[in-house]
Amino acid sequence: MKNLVIVESPAKAKTISKFLGSDYVVMASMGHVRDLPKSKLGFDPADNFKPKYLVSTDKKKVISDLKKQISKDTTIYLAADEDREGEAIAWHLIPALKIENNPIKRIVFHEITKDAIMKALENPRDVDQHLVDAQQARRILDRAVGYELSPLLWKKVRYGLSAGRVQSVAVKIIVDRENEIREFKPEEYWKIKSEFIDPELKSELAKENGSNVKVTNEAQARVIEASLKQGSFVLNDIEEKDSKRNPAAPFTTSTLQQEASRKLGYSVKQTMIIAQQLYEGNVGNIPGHTGGLITYMRTDSLNLSKVATSAAKEVIEAQYGKEYSLDKPRAYKSKAKGAQEAHEAIRPVNLALKPSEIKDHVDNSQYKLYSLIWKRTLATQMAPAKIANTTYKIKAGKSEEFEFQTKGQRIIFPGFMKAYTEGSDNPESALDSTEKILPTIKVGTVLNLNKLDLEQLFTKPPARYTEASLVKKLESEGIGRPSTYAPTISTIQQREYVVKTEDKKLEPTPTGEIVNTFLADHFSDIVNLGFTAKIEEEFDDIAEGKIAWEQVMHEFYGGFKKTIEEKEETVNKEDYLQVREIGTDPKSGKPMSARVGRFGPFVQIGTKDDEEKPQFVAIPDHLNMDTITMEEALFLFTLPRVVGHTAEGEEIKANIGRFGPYLQVKTKYYSLKTDDPYTVEEDRALVVIKEIDEAKAKATIKNFEKEKIQVLIGQYGPYIKQGRKNFKIPKGKVAEDLTLEECEEIIAKDPKSKTAAKKAPAKKAPAKKPAAKKTTAKKTTTKKAPAKKTTAKKSTPKT
Repeated sequence: MKNLVIVESPAKAKTISKFLGSDYVVMASMGHVRDLPKSKLGFDPADNFKPKYLVSTDKKKVISDLKKQISKDTTIYLAADEDREGEAIAWHLIPALKIENNPIKRIVFHEITKDAIMKALENPRDVDQHLVDAQQARRILDRAVGYELSPLLWKKVRYGLSAGRVQSVAVKIIVDRENEIREFKPEEYWKIKSEFIDPELKSELAKENGSNVKVTNEAQARVIEASLKQGSFVLNDIEEKDSKRNPAAPFTTSTLQQEASRKLGYSVKQTMIIAQQLYEGNVGNIPGHTGGLITYMRTDSLNLSKVATSAAKEVIEAQYGKEYSLDKPRAYKSKAKGAQEAHEAIRPVNLALKPSEIKDHVDNSQYKLYSLIWKRTLATQMAPAKIANTTYKIKAGKSEEFEFQTKGQRIIFPGFMKAYTEGSDNPESALDSTEKILPTIKVGTVLNLNKLDLEQLFTKPPARYTEASLVKKLESEGIGRPSTYAPTISTIQQREYVVKTEDKKLEPTPTGEIVNTFLADHFSDIVNLGFTAKIEEEFDDIAEGKIAWEQVMHEFYGGFKKTIEEKEETVNKEDYLQVREIGTDPKSGKPMSARVGRFGPFVQIGTKDDEEKPQFVAIPDHLNMDTITMEEALFLFTLPRVVGHTAEGEEIKANIGRFGPYLQVKTKYYSLKTDDPYTVEEDRALVVIKEIDEAKAKATIKNFEKEKIQVLIGQYGPYIKQGRKNFKIPKGKVAEDLTLEECEEIIAKDPKSKTAAKKAPAKKAPAKKPAAKKTTAKKTTTKKAPAKKTTAKKSTPKT
């Protein structure tokens, strides 16, 4: 093959191949093809931090397939994304494919259209080593933090924990907000409102003797009320003021994530997946359109090209009229630290392609996000809105000492608001764009009071972060870059340091809080917002060729490594056990405590030093280990409870285990998905058991009960189950015909079965020594955790 174009994803390859002739083959690398080894540090601090990259196991076939298309004369076009990560992907492909002697051309484009691709092919460049080094510095520094710090967390806090540079800062922000909420003391205040009739008008107390008034208690409110009842309400002034409002800037990665959250309810990850589809053209067949629908979606630039502003002007004038367009394009300047101003903001590649024209040809989520981007882009190039603001000032009180106010507004000229208005993160604030027309009343009119309301209110604590508002906070602090927001937020939830509440707010888990406390106590730099932002600026400097990446590593690693070694010796694990004494169990006389174990918070009766094993029960989601009372804790120990009996007279017990609430009949277990194990009754329990038994019967092909082996039908076809482990049925075997002996043979040959492990060659044993070390740590740090009866898993929800 004469020309090979390598992009990152199959969807992008499919779209680009439509624009190129038969002289080109377009293939995907499926992202990074090389990375640091998973089980080692991966770089040598003694050799100037030289990294050791390996072709990832799951990319060996990709590399093999790409090599088949390459001869010594093949020209390779490296067409990864136009950012640091993309530059690094392109750079790693060269040694992985061993194409150093081939003609290599790096091409970039910020939209996937025929013009953009042809222009990129005509203007190739070399791989930008500075951008590669910036990505390399981030990867190696993050590996240093994760690899060195995580084992210390295992030893000093709990096995299985991990730390990450940007993720730890994100968790700190969420924990700090939670502490603000806990420490918040509500303050009382009162609102005094009046309602008038003939004409209808509502107003609110604003001033007393010309100064802003704050009513803090009922006594003060009653004094004001008494005065108001002795006087009249007179409209004594009308203040009118015109104002202009300009549209919000075009979308960057972070503002798109925020607005898609506010207006569409999308998570940050969901927004990026849909945006990627729109960028790559991974959508349905749109008549008259080929290629991507939007420009590159990882950007912090607010720039719009001349092509875009000219196209916007044409669409605006055609759709809304000339008075809605601008004589000169409106430009925006980014406030984000380290913004890549050379790139473009997120916009449609063809503004003439209206959302209505794609609606019937794409997914609903794609249509909604495209529509949002289209409207926002158009609005940025539309005339300002003109608003008439009116304030009615009403004198009241025995001595006319009080002033009530009513505010209204009228849109004189909607301008950009005809197309789009930005959403708000504050659920209590109404959109300013709503018109509120006031009735026509002359100055001097005595108003007819219908009702006077005294309303007691209390100040509210700051709101928890949403995914979108957390992105806004990270960006404002200069932490992370467009490509890191979504992975950071996904990671802290996957690690169960943070959970999403029912109203989509981010709340720290007890695990997240203890890890944050540990890092704040001993590695303050890692969770320091200013320090993290400084590191990001240094990555920017590397990208611009101002400093060498090795210099950044030298400055960070020496002190960090020294601190790790010091903390190995000085940190006391007892300080991070997360234990709260509740009192003494009235039955046994043993101490009762709330603790956090591997699977979340639980209550324990007794200690490990007692002759009898301590009793455990998980703390459910609606209770908190910091506030749980003795009465609440004792109630948790009413499980397991006998719910009733089966038709055969067998006891039905309800309990909560590691995997959540369940019913038990002899040795059979039935998961309770929606029922409360503390309150479920016999009738309901029998229904649950019947439904699950029937579902299992339908899914069971064969059941060798004595050997605890089953042949079942699952989502992906038949498989063998033994205990909690599943085994794939080899090709050529018919599930219905399998004998017990054949099932046992398949299990024995499976790499994850104990039988297969016993048969493994002895020479492989030394390679498992490091893993054995981890196992020991696990036993040491989890011996206090609840056993089968523990329900702590439930307290770290994965909803």
